[in-house]
Amino acid sequence: MPYVESAQRTREAVAAARVVLMHEGVGRTTMRAVAGEAGIPLGTLQYVFPSKQGLLKAVIEDVVEEISGVLRGVSETETGLENAIRHGVRNFWSQLVDEHRDLQLVQYELVTHALRTPGLEDLPAWQYERYTQVVAHWCQEAARRAGERCAVPFERLARVLVAGIDGLILQHVVNPDPARSVEDLDSLTAMLISLAAVTPA
Repeated sequence: MPYVESAQRTREAVAAARVVLMHEGVGRTTMRAVAGEAGIPLGTLQYVFPSKQGLLKAVIEDVVEEISGVLRGVSETETGLENAIRHGVRNFWSQLVDEHRDLQLVQYELVTHALRTPGLEDLPAWQYERYTQVVAHWCQEAARRAGERCAVPFERLARVLVAGIDGLILQHVVNPDPARSVEDLDSLTAMLISLAAVTPA
């Protein structure tokens, strides 16, 4: 087998684990299945990740980075806070939820697994703090560029936005209904805009 740098092998293992997790779920995912998906010997995978928990930790971090990256990129901060909220919610949903039910299901599984696993229990708090920080940043940036003031702290606005999206994602995972999701997203957006109560700075 040709030599592959450790960082690349790690990325390949995490990508393979995500594929297996989406097909099998956390409970049925095995190191052997991940090695098979990655096309590497089991011993090679165990050298990179000596335990399944270490591999799952890397997967959680990878998923958080992906979602945080999308959150950073979905907003339009040039036309004020209301538009940033409206476009951010809609674009996030279309990019990471609408056709990605398995990804969202795996994310929920990983959160509950981490909360119950010694050594991983702090990851979910870090995960949601990251999401909140990213959303708060683009809300604040949108308001600053437009010379606007938000009626509540940006961190609170971001927490409510993340919580609202999270609830709608869970409904989508258990009972997908695209038309209902569009209506519910519009309702969530209206509530967030009302909470922000934007005024000129």
